[in-house]
Amino acid sequence: MQRIYIKDLKEHIGKEVTIKGWVDTVRHQGKMAFFDFRDTTGKIQGVVFGKPEVLEKTKEMRDEFVVEVSGIVNERPEKSRTEAQNGSIELEVTNIEVLNKAETPVFDTKEDTRKISEEVRLKNRYLDLRSERMQKNLINRHKVIKFIRDFLDKENFIEVETPMLTKSTPEGARDYLVPSRLYPGRFFALPQSPQQYKQLLMASGVEKYFQIARCMRDEDMRGDRQPEFTQLDMEMAFVKEEDVLQLNEKLLIEIVEKLYPEKRIQQVPFPRITYKESMEKHGNDRPDIREDKEDKNLLAFCWVVDFPFFEKTANSDDPQAKGEWTFTHNPFSLAKTEDIEKLKNGEEIGSITAAQYDIALNGSEIGGGSIRAHDPEILKSILGILGHSEEKIEENFGHMLKALGSGTPPHGGIAWGLDRLLTILQGEESIREVIAFPKTREARDLLMEAPAEVSSEQLNELGITIKKDSKK
Repeated sequence: MQRIYIKDLKEHIGKEVTIKGWVDTVRHQGKMAFFDFRDTTGKIQGVVFGKPEVLEKTKEMRDEFVVEVSGIVNERPEKSRTEAQNGSIELEVTNIEVLNKAETPVFDTKEDTRKISEEVRLKNRYLDLRSERMQKNLINRHKVIKFIRDFLDKENFIEVETPMLTKSTPEGARDYLVPSRLYPGRFFALPQSPQQYKQLLMASGVEKYFQIARCMRDEDMRGDRQPEFTQLDMEMAFVKEEDVLQLNEKLLIEIVEKLYPEKRIQQVPFPRITYKESMEKHGNDRPDIREDKEDKNLLAFCWVVDFPFFEKTANSDDPQAKGEWTFTHNPFSLAKTEDIEKLKNGEEIGSITAAQYDIALNGSEIGGGSIRAHDPEILKSILGILGHSEEKIEENFGHMLKALGSGTPPHGGIAWGLDRLLTILQGEESIREVIAFPKTREARDLLMEAPAEVSSEQLNELGITIKKDSKK
């Protein structure tokens, strides 16, 4: 008999059906047994009576057993009905088969698992994800990503996958390095972002690109961060800053209206404030401008614009000294029109404003981007201000300079932190609640017990020797 999902049982009243799923609860009362069965679509009460052979089978069953259940869908008596999803019907069980047994769970997945130690939850994540809240988080994550894909498809974007094995270049955070067996002493790097590849796509004639991108950064763990995370990454040719902001604002508004109708956006269009104003008024560049911070359904989006391009990294008194600056966003950005000549000439470095923008939501930065430097000479100037020698510029970024010099159009883009956005939309406190298999604050995977040692044979094959820390 064909399987029927629990959510569709109301369409089969009076008929015999087969469902498959888990035992949510079981209660034996004399010659009867009452079950709550669940699958990914919902729950249904099942009743066993008048069938001794079936009742006998149920005596060994416990919560979380995986079962195949056949039975007749009946309407419940008026006085027994509830407001639950299937509170007006029940399944009169005619047969039940155990597809897999389950040990007693280490915690009750029917309760809010946030009450459980996070270490215990992450060690047993496959149980944690069965809880109703975590299932909802995963399903809504899927819905948001699908909505984004459909929206951008209608806007004539194409989704392009960029490499996961790439070159290590100085872009800010520390890279995760992957040794090459075929080329001893050489390494790939896992991408911190698809930044260079998406710009190379602009050079390739792809005018509107996006990707749901996996990114890795080997950072010291602090706050609510993950060593690997997911971005909505996009880039567009022949655009100005206003084009990027308007498109992303439209997408965010539609996500909220279509998928989170209970939420309310405080102000549309989203307010825009300068970096200087944000720092002076709020003390940070991700302001929380909610009028009522106790309202869990209030969403206060805000654009922060006009970032300084560079910030000092040394205590030199020379404001023109090259090599004593770092970038505030990334080195591939363009300056505001009025500051482009300063950028080209390396003059008044501290006063250069970048064509960069962030999007903040309820006090969290959920995205950021810029209009890019599509002229190779400007990119050279930027890298020179950062202290890179001509030799290093060619070694690390020669491929970019060559591509930009091949007829690359003006372009710009943005990347959203999808995990952080979803955390806020789902009303969660931590991004680990919206990621299926997250790492701990210490960047460990407790379920897979990673990172882990590897065999000496594997190390020898890669030509790697582990250096002992003499301090330990």
